[in-house]
Amino acid sequence: MFTGIIEELGEVIKKRPSGGGVKLFIKGKKVLEQLLEGDSIAVNGVCLTANDYSGETFSADVMPETLRKTNLDELQTGSLVNLERALAIGGRLGGHFVSGHIDATGKILNERAEKNALVKMIEAPEEVFRYVVEKGSIALDGISLTVFNVGDHVFSVSLIPHTARYTTLGFKKPGQTVNLEADMLVKYVERLLQFSSPEALMSSSDDNLQRDGEQKGQLTLSLLREKGFI
Repeated sequence: MFTGIIEELGEVIKKRPSGGGVKLFIKGKKVLEQLLEGDSIAVNGVCLTANDYSGETFSADVMPETLRKTNLDELQTGSLVNLERALAIGGRLGGHFVSGHIDATGKILNERAEKNALVKMIEAPEEVFRYVVEKGSIALDGISLTVFNVGDHVFSVSLIPHTARYTTLGFKKPGQTVNLEADMLVKYVERLLQFSSPEALMSSSDDNLQRDGEQKGQLTLSLLREKGFI
């Protein structure tokens, strides 16, 4: 689990084929502090397993499915990448819950400066856009950002100077791709609603509804309380 708060920009120092996928060798510094082999590191928002680390370098294997779903196959020697270690228990959640499992890639359509902010318009495929909500959260290349100006399969994000300076979005240009991960909470709500009825959601006082709803696999307010959602 990650937060979408990028810890540093790393650099790809080597990329080579490996078992149908690729093996990335990445230079970093902060993310290697207290690193153990097998730990998770998000690379441009993709959860990868770190191995063969030494000094300021670690390697990670990228599977074919990951290459299909993300922009990691576009990386070359010298490419800069966003790096974040997995969230430690008790750590601050400065962004939002990010799983590191990319839904799809999007495309930067345009960018503009707005006083001290850098605004980027992003085109998203349907499988991600369905979860895009005005003022909601989304992860772009692993960066936790707030959505605004939602249009027809497009939305905008606004970068503060720090984000523009220390993440990939600061130098990526229109036409380039970004990894997209929708807010997982929205996806869980959608999944739960598939097994519910409007009547079950609207009522919270009928004990029989709780019993009948659970028998039918319906979502009820009582069931949400029992499972810790409310």
